[in-house]
Amino acid sequence: MKLLAFHGEGGIRLGVETDAGVADVSEAAGDGGRSTVRSLAAAGPEALQRVRQAAESASDVVPVEQLRLAPAVPDAGKIICVGLNYRKHAAEGGMPVPERPIYFAKYANSLAASGEAVAIPAVTEKADYEVELVAVIGRSARNVSEDRALDHVFGYATGNDLSARELQMRSSQWMYGKAIDGFAPLGPYVVTADEIPDPQGLDLQCWVNGDLRQSSNTRDMVFSVAELVSDLSQIMTLDPGDVIYTGTPEGVILGMAEQVWLQPGDEVVCEIEGMGRLVTPLVADPG
Repeated sequence: MKLLAFHGEGGIRLGVETDAGVADVSEAAGDGGRSTVRSLAAAGPEALQRVRQAAESASDVVPVEQLRLAPAVPDAGKIICVGLNYRKHAAEGGMPVPERPIYFAKYANSLAASGEAVAIPAVTEKADYEVELVAVIGRSARNVSEDRALDHVFGYATGNDLSARELQMRSSQWMYGKAIDGFAPLGPYVVTADEIPDPQGLDLQCWVNGDLRQSSNTRDMVFSVAELVSDLSQIMTLDPGDVIYTGTPEGVILGMAEQVWLQPGDEVVCEIEGMGRLVTPLVADPG
């Protein structure tokens, strides 16, 4: 099932993409019609089944193109990102393949919807893209084993870990070049885990102004989704609605011999098979 968040009457609504269009399932999900993927994941299997049935019987649907989308998990709790998690990406940057996952955080200010314009801060001249598979936690996870870790994943989404490279590299801590307003586009959908039995076999691509820049498969990950969830759960409780950006493949501007950085007016499109197209138009910093 493809879930999405969109702006509607009373605020952000929860929808399901069907063959006929998007069905508003906010009421069926419970939570007084204010449901999101986060609250739906926390509500458990019965709520998910109610939403599925409501979508199947809905007669009042709207084409997704007519909606103003919100980030697929608009109220995500933790936003955890993983660096250098594809072997060829590490190689293109002249970096060794990590022996342990490299983690950093983004925050709520960085979330952006598909189609939402993102401003490149005036303080950077080296804005870059990173298509990423994002895992959305569905059940609380603490000290879970790798072989049970995927049981705690509610679904998956497409993300773009936008980065300001000179700001990222100014110290050993990457936050200043990563946790920028709008620099974590997420969506358009969260696809429930039952439709993606193996997250380690997904094609993913990224285009800039129609030019294909990244094309790889999640099998090139150094640490699998299951390994990441298990590893993180050893030191923190992962809660429903937490999201994990699992790293990007080769093809980023940072790894190119001739580096032409993202500019206002560019459009970045990220796609993972079966998850729709995450579109990010870039604009100048309004100052």
